[in-house]
Amino acid sequence: INIQVPFLFKELVDLMGTSAASPEAALVAVPVSLVLGYGLARFSANAFQELRAAVFAKVAQGTIRQVGRRVFEHLHTLDLRFHLNRQTGALARTIDRGSRSIDFVLRSLLFSVVPTALEIGLVSGIMAHQFGWEYAAITMGTLTAYTGFTIVVTQWRTDIRRRMNKLENDASGHVIDSLMNYETVKYFNNEAHEATKYDATIKQYQDASLTTQTSLSFLNAGQNAIFSAGLTAVMYLATQGIVDGHLTVGDLVLVNGLLFQLSIPLNFIGSVYRDVRQSVVDMEAMFALQAVPSSIPPPSFATSSSSSSLTRSPKSITFENVSFGYRPDQPILNGTSFTVPAGRTVAVVGSSGSGKSTILRLLYRFYDADGGRVLVDGADVKDLPIDDLRRLIAVVPQDTVLFNDSIAYNIGYGNLSASRDDIVHAAKVAQIHDSIVQFRDGYDTKVGERGLKLSGGEKQRVAIARAMLKDAPVLLFDEATSALDSETEHEIVKQFKAIGLHKTTVIIAHRLSTIQDADEIVVLDKGRVVERGTHVELVDRQGGKYAEMWHRQQHSKASRHGDKEKE
Repeated sequence: INIQVPFLFKELVDLMGTSAASPEAALVAVPVSLVLGYGLARFSANAFQELRAAVFAKVAQGTIRQVGRRVFEHLHTLDLRFHLNRQTGALARTIDRGSRSIDFVLRSLLFSVVPTALEIGLVSGIMAHQFGWEYAAITMGTLTAYTGFTIVVTQWRTDIRRRMNKLENDASGHVIDSLMNYETVKYFNNEAHEATKYDATIKQYQDASLTTQTSLSFLNAGQNAIFSAGLTAVMYLATQGIVDGHLTVGDLVLVNGLLFQLSIPLNFIGSVYRDVRQSVVDMEAMFALQAVPSSIPPPSFATSSSSSSLTRSPKSITFENVSFGYRPDQPILNGTSFTVPAGRTVAVVGSSGSGKSTILRLLYRFYDADGGRVLVDGADVKDLPIDDLRRLIAVVPQDTVLFNDSIAYNIGYGNLSASRDDIVHAAKVAQIHDSIVQFRDGYDTKVGERGLKLSGGEKQRVAIARAMLKDAPVLLFDEATSALDSETEHEIVKQFKAIGLHKTTVIIAHRLSTIQDADEIVVLDKGRVVERGTHVELVDRQGGKYAEMWHRQQHSKASRHGDKEKE
């Protein structure tokens, strides 16, 4: 349809020129059908383009959704080590740019490049057939030079685009990191420092962006020069043809119209190739995330535990000569061995850096042990389906991070099918119900990003309630009362017994007063088990590590109590 427009315009011009005697005669000579045909051709060309865009929208959005979900799922399959080494803001920007690039590449390649190639072929063929090989040679030469110049310059610009993307990721990551640590910035009056750091990253991005824009201007200028040279050469030949008498003014208009008709796809192909190359860079970064391997087998993303191959009865847990380090040169656990009998409560204590929290991460398979074995009911966790293993374990982490949603949603996250009554019951057991009902929106209160609208103690109690709702046969408490006051801690410790009844429980503790009733206490020091026994046995052990820790904490507690009495 696009090709028909210049032909209709040529016929109009030639017919207008058949009678130069009077304007009235010229108007009579112009068939109304040509005028209508010209308008219809213009309208149809635009209408088909819009129809194509409407049909393609569903295809493109469906593809983006599938790819985006696949990348998102893959990020959740990667081990903790990957996420600790990457900035969340940079990941989000990479996925966002990659998803948008998919739409552009599909739209350009599948629905524009093929029609454009056909149009270029038709124009070149018409020029050769109707006007001669000279016209076709100039047309093809212009096309070849235009395309070659575009490819060479765009390849050079691709490296610039990669650097610009990296700097944009750095800037975005810094913004998110700084705002997420808003309070820390305020505590140390470092607003100016953060602004200076951000300005430095933005300055680098600005320089890269200016280089990108300058190179784009160079590309556009070169493309325009090549096309203008080709157009001038063809128009000169057409003018000579009119002078020689074998071409009409309408032929001149036709040549001009065909070339300008060609300029549209030429400009499009140039910009498409340029933008496709840039989009491929963005897609390359996103798909690179999907290609990152995980040292831990991925979960299946199943929504039901009905297919679990493990029973939900209490499980025994055994660490058998386990060695592990987050870095090869700094081992955290070194030949650690102990057993938690099924249905019993075992506490793990030790000084900071002794490997207490690492035990939970190995059991939950955030990491795999470098040496030795971690066993559940005698089976190596590496041999168990990771979905089934994790469904059997409920965790109350030391650092509780909540979703920016309601309190009810965050508690119910432990069991997405839990009723409101179940959520309220769990909140009561976790000693947070009374605090929740004081909020204006109650259980529908939004907790803010990472739960920052709640106090540390409130967040920890939400985490306890959430773990309760999971109703798993194995409970892991990682200093679950560290943010609680002594009175609330006392109430929670009493609830631990009820929560852990008929369950295998591992408690990582710093406050030894919370684990006096544990069936056994394992004492870690420099990654090794140095003592084990009940609270009474360990306190009575002269010169023991646990006794030293106990007496130190009791002395500190007595000192604080004495200071309060003086006040």
